[in-house]
Amino acid sequence: QVQQNVERLFTRFVEEGKATVRLREPAVDLCLSKANVSNLKTFLSAVRLAHQGNDTSVLPLSPLVPAKNSDVEKPKTKMIITSRRDYPLTKSFPFSLEHLQTSYCKLARIDTRVLCLKKLRKLDLSHNHIKQLPATLGDLVCLQELDLHDNHLEAFSGALCSSDLQKSLQFLDLSQNQIQALPIEFCQLRGLVRLRLDDNALLRLPCRIGQLSHLRFLSAARNKLPFLPSDFRRLSLENLDLFGNPFEQPNPLVPNIQLKIPSTLLECAARATINHRIPYGCHLLPSHLCKDLEVAKTCRCGSACLSSFIQITVSMNLHHVAHTVVLVDNMGGTDAPVLCYFCSLHCYSQFLDRHLQSNG
Repeated sequence: QVQQNVERLFTRFVEEGKATVRLREPAVDLCLSKANVSNLKTFLSAVRLAHQGNDTSVLPLSPLVPAKNSDVEKPKTKMIITSRRDYPLTKSFPFSLEHLQTSYCKLARIDTRVLCLKKLRKLDLSHNHIKQLPATLGDLVCLQELDLHDNHLEAFSGALCSSDLQKSLQFLDLSQNQIQALPIEFCQLRGLVRLRLDDNALLRLPCRIGQLSHLRFLSAARNKLPFLPSDFRRLSLENLDLFGNPFEQPNPLVPNIQLKIPSTLLECAARATINHRIPYGCHLLPSHLCKDLEVAKTCRCGSACLSSFIQITVSMNLHHVAHTVVLVDNMGGTDAPVLCYFCSLHCYSQFLDRHLQSNG
């Protein structure tokens, strides 16, 4: 089908017997080369007329001769560029690409031409100068692997976490950037299997990280993590690396008490909503309340708490969540502090009694 289906004709090198016809559906480029110049011009004129819906019978078209297999160029699915000098500035990337690597190209932003490659499964933009990610990156519905290692990123936007990447993305490398925190929405990327966060400036991991049920490889070495979120206990990993973080010494006897007595109406309503699994959403509640409910704490007794709680850190052996653990420090340890919450003084005192008894 040609009528109204030609995106663009590239005829710059037609005198050399070369041209490209870009179709809309399917989104492919038809690359012509080694053609007779006169015949090629006639063919391109016919394509223009057919695209516009005009009669092409007036053109002296030669009979079609089947091309030899050796003359047919297969759609290009992989392109690797590792220097600024080789980066294409005047021509587009082939729409058929499934794997694109543009490393060491000094890119300050993601090229909009890359965002049109809807068949991409693997995108490697490592070793560049990228500071910000466009929301349209989430339109790459087939993207399974995204490598942003060694750039200048300061954030990973919540919009990307809420995009089609939720279903497709399995490997994400954000190591060697300048990220201090990941958004609440990050844990919506539930297809993630491998996640690299090494050598950033992370002060905390996402509080709902346990929702990443498919995650098997997690590396967040050499950050600024003082402790791990309580939800970290829900992970089931094959390999874990948290080496080089300034973990605090856990001290269950020094609680951070944020209890409000008596409880506010908001606290009571929030606890009831979560504990009784009452449906809610932005169509029923203001968006900021929905976000608060999504990050509510969970007491050791299983009850929820919003802004009224007691917080402590306790020691957890990382082998409880991972088969292979890289040592946390140079002393050979595999323990790390994890946050623990209590909804009341009663729950905290019960925990404290058991803790003191177990420690003699």
